[in-house]
Amino acid sequence: MSEQQALVQKKSVTRQAPAEVPRAPGSRLDFALFYSEHLAMLTRFVMRLGASPYEAAEAAHVAFVEAFPKWSQITTPRAWLRTVAARAFLRQTGLRDQPTGTVPDQPGGECPLAAVVLKDEEQRVYAALGMLPPRQRQVMAWHLDGFSHSEISDQLGITVEAVRQNYARARAALKRALGLVAGDQP
Repeated sequence: MSEQQALVQKKSVTRQAPAEVPRAPGSRLDFALFYSEHLAMLTRFVMRLGASPYEAAEAAHVAFVEAFPKWSQITTPRAWLRTVAARAFLRQTGLRDQPTGTVPDQPGGECPLAAVVLKDEEQRVYAALGMLPPRQRQVMAWHLDGFSHSEISDQLGITVEAVRQNYARARAALKRALGLVAGDQP
């Protein structure tokens, strides 16, 4: 190898990006990163099931609290957390008073609900989702989070055909509720 080739090779080695901290599955770092990446999405998922932002945030946090000690054993964390959060939401009572103050900030100084502030159009969609029957709302919430019909079937314990039917009915009802059907325009 010539001196010039050695110099070029040395320069290319020194320009490499610093190595990232290894993200071992099941580690505390893996959990923390997953939490920060997915908390807002999980909260929105629970809101699609009909929860208020406060109820959804509480259910999402309950799911993550339950996940932490089992993190290394959870093979499908996105689905597992959605199932646990949905159950946590269903366990909540409707008799609870609404909080009068703001939700306490995270140690970083950012309110967890700040990530789920809804725009006007989103509020219309969530209101329309709230008018769907529970099973259709459930299927649509899973679908909007990117799960396939077969994955939804596995998680909800219903047939793929039942998922397809509920999805089709929910989609048609949402189109009507949002005024996206040509016959509904004035």
